Amino acid sequence: MLQQPLLDRLSALRLPGFRQGLEEQAVSAHYAELPFEDRLSLLVDREWQRRENARLARGLRAAHLQQTAYIEDLDLSPARGLDRRSVLGLVQCDWIQRSLNLLILGPTGAGKTYLACALGQAACRHGISVRYLRTSRLLQELGHAHADGSYPRLLDSFAKVSLLVLDDWLRDPLTPVQARDLLEIMDDRYGRSSTMVVAQLPVADWHQRIADPTIADAILDRLVHNAHRLELKGESQRKKRAPLAQSDHLEI
Repeated sequence: MLQQPLLDRLSALRLPGFRQGLEEQAVSAHYAELPFEDRLSLLVDREWQRRENARLARGLRAAHLQQTAYIEDLDLSPARGLDRRSVLGLVQCDWIQRSLNLLILGPTGAGKTYLACALGQAACRHGISVRYLRTSRLLQELGHAHADGSYPRLLDSFAKVSLLVLDDWLRDPLTPVQARDLLEIMDDRYGRSSTMVVAQLPVADWHQRIADPTIADAILDRLVHNAHRLELKGESQRKKRAPLAQSDHLEI
């Protein structure tokens, strides 16, 4: 019989997984047959797994990924323009450790956001801090921060994230203020952290979307030249997943 003071101390030490495992061992004859070291190892593993699950849950909440996406569910067929070895290499997150960037390009519905979220989740599983934002939402937050005086603090928060994911990149042309704001973010991140950009627009067309040519050169220099590229092709994934259209004619 376990003594309550022992259980209380485990709770006070914030070891709920260890406590739960110990309570299970106390009521099961199966564990009595195991050596002490094996039983202790099971308890430590139980607590470690609980903490890993909690860490991952916190990371995913902070990431705000738009979709729940898994690398295992990706269609990596050659018809989509994806090289299996390249994608699986990116999953290992070495590029993030090296502060490189990633560009995910392709037409509407090609599955760019799903792929970005799957890679974002893989980064969370590696203990890497991630933040996902649509570029339009990022620009809105920056505009509000200018107005309420929180702009420096907001820039600091983005600088601290190891992987910043910007979806719908340059969907709309940038104003001069927005271009300068993005350059501030890229300056803070260049060589220190990674940025993933998800865009429908080809890279060759990005420059003309940024009002000031000098700022455009600076943004692209910090973002493009040290980036991996994935270019998706093929039929719209949304169209393929949509229910079959019902017949417009009823048989009489």
